[in-house]
Amino acid sequence: MNSDKQKRKLTNARELALLVLNRVEQDRSYSNLLLNQMLRKHKLQPGDKALVTQIVYGTIQRLNTIDFFLDRFVNKGVHKLETWVKNLLRLSFYQLYYLERIPPHAVVDEAVRIAKSRGHSGVAGMVNAVLRNVLRQEGRLVIPEEIPTTEQIALRHSHPRWLVERWAEQYGLRVAEQICGANNGTPHTSVRVNTLSLSRDELIGQMRQNGLRVMPSPLAPSGVIVEGGGNMADTRWYREGMLTIQDESSMLVAEIADPKPGMRVLDCCAAPGGKTTHLAEKMHDRGEVWAGDLHPHKVRLIAEQARRLHLHSVRALASDARELPGKFEAESFDCIVLDAPCTGFGVIRRKPDLKWFKDERDVAALSSLQYDILRKIQSLLKPGGTLVYSTCTIGEEENGNIIKKFLREFPDFAPDTGKLYALPEEIRNKLAVDGMVQILPQQYNSDGFFIAKLRKRG
Repeated sequence: MNSDKQKRKLTNARELALLVLNRVEQDRSYSNLLLNQMLRKHKLQPGDKALVTQIVYGTIQRLNTIDFFLDRFVNKGVHKLETWVKNLLRLSFYQLYYLERIPPHAVVDEAVRIAKSRGHSGVAGMVNAVLRNVLRQEGRLVIPEEIPTTEQIALRHSHPRWLVERWAEQYGLRVAEQICGANNGTPHTSVRVNTLSLSRDELIGQMRQNGLRVMPSPLAPSGVIVEGGGNMADTRWYREGMLTIQDESSMLVAEIADPKPGMRVLDCCAAPGGKTTHLAEKMHDRGEVWAGDLHPHKVRLIAEQARRLHLHSVRALASDARELPGKFEAESFDCIVLDAPCTGFGVIRRKPDLKWFKDERDVAALSSLQYDILRKIQSLLKPGGTLVYSTCTIGEEENGNIIKKFLREFPDFAPDTGKLYALPEEIRNKLAVDGMVQILPQQYNSDGFFIAKLRKRG
């Protein structure tokens, strides 16, 4: 490829990355959804798609560290700049500081060209001066050792300091740093086999015959880890209902709920339907799985997933979870699953903007909402029934503290400490002690997840 074509392709990639970063900041769009939308709209070669993805996620992941260093070179600080200028400097700094395979002069030249095309010569001159200054002083851009340890961790791994402090208080400094480091890793692809169609071993065999690198999940009994397989939603296995794309930690919710054929089950906050359909599969599609969600368009997603997987026991309805007791008779379900709305700090690896969009007020507000839902839906559970509470976050305020408060208010519930032998020993042991398990993102390279299993006394 000649240099002019290569330069034009790289420019397109960087301009698209800039467009996404601007939208994320201005509209608070979720980066993963917006990026997928923009990549479908703009037809790029695979290498260019990879570059855009790396720049967008990398810049968002490292945001406060990038700004910390850029403030040394921008008069009055980087936050005083226009959004597009600020993000152009950020994505350029990310490439210069964190990526080795792109020549520095190409990064600077392209940033200056974009600045000229979007602004004027003065902006282009400032961008050129800042980035060349960064290159001259790159060896001196280090995290100061004299600042507090939590601030060092926050800058080393680019997380809000308040979040690092909370995790350090709960788990200790070493584990808090491990969490932050894992959050900046690349998530792997995992799928859940539809055991009504074929076994996990059969799916793995088919995938290997087609040249995919796959392995059974060490965490989830129905999980398969796929390396370098592309978008699994584009595969025959997905279209024919043989698998569901789902994180391994999320798969454990239905495993721990352990519903039996013929049961009546309620999944309170069910969209997009991964846990709902897993519950139905474990019940051999015999019985009823009622799946509720607040938003009608998300309820349609649940129904679509059930049809794709050839499941007939799923019943989807639009409802605020707090209003479900008005739609069903009291004590009419054998099992209830509440995957509660949460801050999502266990899935930062997949949604890096979450750590910048959420703050301490969100933790308090969501904790209140979670408890409100839990205390209302409990009335729908039969005596002797199972209640599973889960979140994709990792703080006590939204997890263990909620369950402890609930058990104090509702003494007819107790932790279900029965062992589930299909799960890893560490998780079985935690459930056996207090009916609760907290999975951290660095432990299994999966999402951070909390799951509690309670039983209503008969």
